[in-house]
Amino acid sequence: MKLLFIGDVVGEPGREAVRGLYRALCERHGISYVIANGENIAGGSGLTLKTVRELLVIGVDVITSGDHVWDQKEFVGDILKEPRVLRPANFPPGAPGEGSIVWKREGLPPIAVLNLQGRTFMPALENPFTVADAAVRQLRKQTPIILVDMHAEATSEKIAMGRYLDGRVSAVIGTHTHVQTADEQVFHGGTAFLSDAGFTGPQESILGREIQPVIQRFVTQMPRRFKVATQRVMLHGAVIEVDDATGRAKTIERIAESL
Repeated sequence: MKLLFIGDVVGEPGREAVRGLYRALCERHGISYVIANGENIAGGSGLTLKTVRELLVIGVDVITSGDHVWDQKEFVGDILKEPRVLRPANFPPGAPGEGSIVWKREGLPPIAVLNLQGRTFMPALENPFTVADAAVRQLRKQTPIILVDMHAEATSEKIAMGRYLDGRVSAVIGTHTHVQTADEQVFHGGTAFLSDAGFTGPQESILGREIQPVIQRFVTQMPRRFKVATQRVMLHGAVIEVDDATGRAKTIERIAESL
């Protein structure tokens, strides 16, 4: 089977890209399941129940997140209303929501999705490596097809997670930095890896935000409001081909599609 992972969806332009490109991408690549990182789908920061359901109605199977998951305060409670939305599994005990899910479409083998967050230059959460050990052990009891969204700042931490889980999961895809990397590969143990899937939204921007306010912030160090940009909208991500029986990845291909 083939899995489509969509990199960080930013605001309305990002959601528009998913709406406009989803069907053609799935048909062209023969996609069975779609996973999208949606931590910035609501106005460019956080998630809301409305924007989450917009992606699910389009056909996205599972939505992952990261350090911006609670930026929209009402989502602290609303995440419980949509089990297909994940927060990082290494949040401390008591955090609402789940960090992993096993999901099945009719007529297809089930897949598992695990959401983790790094700790280097990021908020101090539980150790993602030890959390991954326990989570993967449980998920493999239900399916060998496991995709991990490793939401992290440091490239080294993402690569380390990919190498650490090689042979135990189907893919480790990095998110958070919004810049698509060119290091896609399948490790010796059968785990597909990409340091960062990039972001889905306006590329005529600075990481999805209007250019001038960000530059002014760097130049003056004064507060600025960073609005979501609107121009040159693209969908970034990756297609991973997986052996249904073993969960081993066969291929990984970067995706960069213009709306």
